[in-house]
Amino acid sequence: MMFPYRTRILQLLVYAAAIGWGVAILGTLLPWNVMEFLLQGLGKEMTEEGPMVRYWFRMASGGWSIIGFLFLCCAVRPRRYAVLLPLLAWGALFEGMVLLIHGLALSLPPFPFFGDVAFCFVTGAGILICRQKKAAPQ
Repeated sequence: MMFPYRTRILQLLVYAAAIGWGVAILGTLLPWNVMEFLLQGLGKEMTEEGPMVRYWFRMASGGWSIIGFLFLCCAVRPRRYAVLLPLLAWGALFEGMVLLIHGLALSLPPFPFFGDVAFCFVTGAGILICRQKKAAPQ
């Protein structure tokens, strides 16, 4: 028997992933002083950093924004991008594992570390569980 709400849950998970990853666009577009203020609330210690740290932050934010955009494409046009969804879900699981391993190794505080890991695992695993086994036709 097919779970009747599976499609709705899948849609919710994909939109959540689009928002969760896509919010990184702020890290790409906002001025650095605004980003520093926002990052302090997320546990960033204020240390002197050089231009490379800023560059890497912007680069990572840009990459995460692209992932958010791809999730958004899957949410808005699910049939057209059905084959992309499992790849994105596995990518979210991989990222969650990377965050878990390195967060524990660095002894990071629970906020926001646990939330980031849980977000990746819940969206990635949830999408894989809820998605249809056969790709939808174009």
